[in-house]
Amino acid sequence: MPDHFYVYPAYLSRDRTRAEGRRLPTATVLKDVTVEEIVQAAKRLGYRADAEAGKQYSRDVPSYAGRVKVTKRAGVTKTAFLRAVAVELARVRAQGAAR
Repeated sequence: MPDHFYVYPAYLSRDRTRAEGRRLPTATVLKDVTVEEIVQAAKRLGYRADAEAGKQYSRDVPSYAGRVKVTKRAGVTKTAFLRAVAVELARVRAQGAAR
């Protein structure tokens, strides 16, 4: 079993449908999520995360938005990780808007 998993920006994008790759409910995700934002949020949550530019998500063939390689933690599922990152992204964007 691999010691990592991949996260594509489409997983956390409000602009996507479930069929297009979104993994969480629209109420919990944001618009225009980038690889860099995901990496920073994962690192703030204590994960080891690396951006892989130029990678293509299979459900978004014409785009090479990249992906994030995240090292797994024992007892934390990919969905739980995505939920935590979505909350962190919303918190950071709210702080940025408040400035």
